[in-house]
Amino acid sequence: MNRPDINVTPLIDVLLVLLIIFIVVSPLKPTHIETKIPTRHADMNIPVAPDTLVVGIRPDRSLTLNNDRTYDSENRLQTLSKDLENIFKTRGVAEDSEQVSGRGEFRRTVFVKAPKSLPYGAVVEVIDAVKIGGAQPVSLQIDDLEN
Repeated sequence: MNRPDINVTPLIDVLLVLLIIFIVVSPLKPTHIETKIPTRHADMNIPVAPDTLVVGIRPDRSLTLNNDRTYDSENRLQTLSKDLENIFKTRGVAEDSEQVSGRGEFRRTVFVKAPKSLPYGAVVEVIDAVKIGGAQPVSLQIDDLEN
């Protein structure tokens, strides 16, 4: 009995074409997502709430609280934490309460604002100090500080 010979050449041709197609198509897959960072428009005059607390970090790593008080000593983080604790105590925000008269969480919110050129670790130190002071939640702001 004669066995027919199986010709695998067409199968190899098809596999080679599929391999070439996958090699060409795989680099075309997007590797990142394009996003647009919101910018602040000069004509936007939104009033700031009186309870808003903004901790600013300057390029020299000194701190400001609502642009009123400057912390530039060695123990600036501890002083900031104590000042935030005092602010929250005078506002009457309990340590364990999230809602005080319906606005408790907003009365403990602190915004941290830093230039983009500042190292990540410096910003995290300030966030930790703000949390130790009793802030919850801590939010990051898009900075309009130069470098």
